[in-house]
Amino acid sequence: MAIRIADVLSYNGYDEVLEIGPGTGVLTKHVIRKGIKVTALELDSESVVYLKHSFRLEHPKVVNEDNFAVIEADFLKKDLNEIYGNKPFAIVGNFPYNISTQIVFKAIENRDQVIEFGGMFQKEVAERVCAQHGSKTYGILSVLSQAYYHAQYLFTVGREVFNPPPKVQSGVLILTRKDDYDRLPCSYSTLRRVVKLAFQQRRKTLRNTLKSLQLPDEIREQEIFSLRPEQISVQQFIELATKIEQLSNIK
Repeated sequence: MAIRIADVLSYNGYDEVLEIGPGTGVLTKHVIRKGIKVTALELDSESVVYLKHSFRLEHPKVVNEDNFAVIEADFLKKDLNEIYGNKPFAIVGNFPYNISTQIVFKAIENRDQVIEFGGMFQKEVAERVCAQHGSKTYGILSVLSQAYYHAQYLFTVGREVFNPPPKVQSGVLILTRKDDYDRLPCSYSTLRRVVKLAFQQRRKTLRNTLKSLQLPDEIREQEIFSLRPEQISVQQFIELATKIEQLSNIK
């Protein structure tokens, strides 16, 4: 399974990979074998000690000082510029299920550097990231991810693969940054605000959910405002956010 997850990245356009929550390095060694440098970000102190010492000794032909580094830190709190400066990189991991949504949002916020982002999530989260409009799983995560990345759900990992087996299934996905990710006509903050407001009450139409923006009547009377958020495509959300930003100059 670890080999399959290591294979989800293309390893093109960057020289380094950030692995989140490597644990005992089960995935790490397969990523390093791709001929790339891995920086492992691990919060558990026992795992950090293992990775810095035993892991290196157990894989002397794979791991060395040039292709592997360990940092004891919380990904959500870590300033990634301290690790990479302005260099591009990819993110991979078997992501902790309790913070996986927050991990995706932080990756998106660092989209200028994160070219690819792949790995294993709780299946429900992976499906939400890759969901298309019209789907019950389509939501905030889907729109914000797909505004900047091509999202692909690759395969499901059954409970039986793990020991002990978890209560939930897992899913593996890959996000590949779009060529025009930096040319959206609206800011990320406006898009995020509009999408979050829209999905706060997903059964209601935009006319109700975006009421707090106090948009002019001629805008609110447009056809899109009679739709519920899950009926609106990523591109339509981008166009709507652009129009709202132009009107109210919210950024």
